[in-house]
Amino acid sequence: MPLRIVLDTRRVADFGIGTYIRNLVRALARVDDHNQYQLITAGQVVPEFSDLPPNFETVIFPGPSRKVAGRAGLAQIRYGFFLRKLEADLFHIPLNTVPLLMPKPYLVTIHDMSTLLFASQQGYRNRLQHFYLRRGLLRADRVMAVSMSTSRDVESVLGIPMSRMRVVYNAPDPIFQAPGAPAMARVNDEENGYPLDYPVNYPAEIQRVLDRYRIHYPFLLYVGRTNPQKNIPRLVEAFAVLRGEIQDQPLYRDLRLLIIGDEISRYPALRHAVIHSRVEDTVRFLGFVPIDTLRAFYQAASAFVFPSLYEGFGLPPLEAMACGTPVVCSNVSSLPEVVGDAAEIINPENVFDIARGMREVLLNRTRRGLLVERGFEQARRFSWERTAQQVLDAYEEVGSYKKRPR
Repeated sequence: MPLRIVLDTRRVADFGIGTYIRNLVRALARVDDHNQYQLITAGQVVPEFSDLPPNFETVIFPGPSRKVAGRAGLAQIRYGFFLRKLEADLFHIPLNTVPLLMPKPYLVTIHDMSTLLFASQQGYRNRLQHFYLRRGLLRADRVMAVSMSTSRDVESVLGIPMSRMRVVYNAPDPIFQAPGAPAMARVNDEENGYPLDYPVNYPAEIQRVLDRYRIHYPFLLYVGRTNPQKNIPRLVEAFAVLRGEIQDQPLYRDLRLLIIGDEISRYPALRHAVIHSRVEDTVRFLGFVPIDTLRAFYQAASAFVFPSLYEGFGLPPLEAMACGTPVVCSNVSSLPEVVGDAAEIINPENVFDIARGMREVLLNRTRRGLLVERGFEQARRFSWERTAQQVLDAYEEVGSYKKRPR
């Protein structure tokens, strides 16, 4: 008999968690035509779910999908009562916040511990958040962590035993694994002894994106949030060092750094780093872009740089690898687990080591080609079908012994 599964998808349009929800739902639709799914949404129209099969339906929760200052507890209680009215065999909460009065049985996907490890405010609020998250995970029938690193963090920070958790990896969005990477031309800079690569003759769809953003120069790329643990001020400083080191290289004398994600205005320390490093004219902040546009940026980048100090999984490096772009990546938290030997590994706390990693990938043709080849292989090791099948196995395991009478 099919299970009736409720999945909280209210944040499907968000950056990060939205990628997880969107791809998990689509992959479940491909691997499971037996069970019945109710997707909790925040509005009538959800473009991401427009073509799902008939065993998927949406249910609107008439309330905010995010916390509202002073009303977060009340909203959580309302949501708990809302879920209790649904006839379900199990519930899946795919984000770190477990609602108060959460009906059982339920599963939780835990993505990272950043809200506790890098809390902007300590004291009462932090302790309360710690209490509610720990309570929600202890009551869960299954906790799915997106990496071994995250599961270790959950155990050390919240005291949740590893035996209660399962590791279920994320994967790149399939759009990044589609063909279309630009052709590469070989150029030798004989004077300096460096064999260099640069992309030429971009496919029309990539060239249109570059023209739209007026990009007619080589660039390094960062994609993601710009909150403090992402370490963007050090990236900016390292880029300033790199420009000084390769200013005589003809292909890279006009090298730029593009940052896709939050606006610079959100973090004064980042603005200060740009001004202090004197790179205002060579660092561009583009905000958020559509996924098709993001793919074009990945494919056109000379390299992708990800100097984060902490990641629960770290999806952007895999997205870049799937697009055929060499990656420079931190050696901390989950990142070595995710990128393997397919990235140039750097110490994110050392500006000069970040600069070294970027220089190596740009100027060492042999190393660059090896990383591109390994990157394709590494990205293929992760797939949403495999993720969905592991999640489905967890559903059926919990449903087999927790199923409520009809």
